Amino acid sequence: MSGTRASKLSERLTLMVITEPQAERSLTEVVEECLDAGATAIQLRDKEAATRALYEQGLALRPAIRRHGALFVVNDRIDVAVALEADGVHLGPEDIPIAAARRIAPSRFLIGYSTDDPADARRAAAEGADYLGVGALFGTASKKGLEDEAIGTKRLRDVVAAGGIPVVGIGGVTSENAARVAATGAGVAVLSAVMRSAEPGEAVRRIRARIESASAAG
Repeated sequence: MSGTRASKLSERLTLMVITEPQAERSLTEVVEECLDAGATAIQLRDKEAATRALYEQGLALRPAIRRHGALFVVNDRIDVAVALEADGVHLGPEDIPIAAARRIAPSRFLIGYSTDDPADARRAAAEGADYLGVGALFGTASKKGLEDEAIGTKRLRDVVAAGGIPVVGIGGVTSENAARVAATGAGVAVLSAVMRSAEPGEAVRRIRARIESASAAG
């Protein structure tokens, strides 16, 4: 990836909101609030949804994401991402390999990959990943088995330095610690702090303000 393209991608990964199903409100309404408040990327994530249901969720979200000029990424499912004409897919170690995904992906399709290991970050970049998701930084309630994991921002810095491609930090990120994440040079990815907030738009505004203050501080 060229330096210019990586820089532009980093900007678009400033604040990624990762979705989860909503009991009280329409997911489309919640995502629109997040976009209005300054989210720069949306990752569609629903581990329990059948393929058709996930595709229909994406169809409902896509117009607002496009209207705001945000990135649209689908978690795990490259088939759904391609069918939705999304900007990319986010893969984990148990998903289709990066190199295989790159062979079937459309031109300029983005591939994100989850790792917290610097050596794995270098390998992922070499295989064609465009950006990395690193966590869980501060623990997380959204992934079973990672509740007590907290790799911290030092490890995040190590991956940022090793990978040579844009990075987002994830896992327990809130308005209280978002500035620490941004100070490493990584973007911020949030799920619970926004999706489980009574005021998701306001949560995004608070996090975005902390990111901007960290950027201004250099």
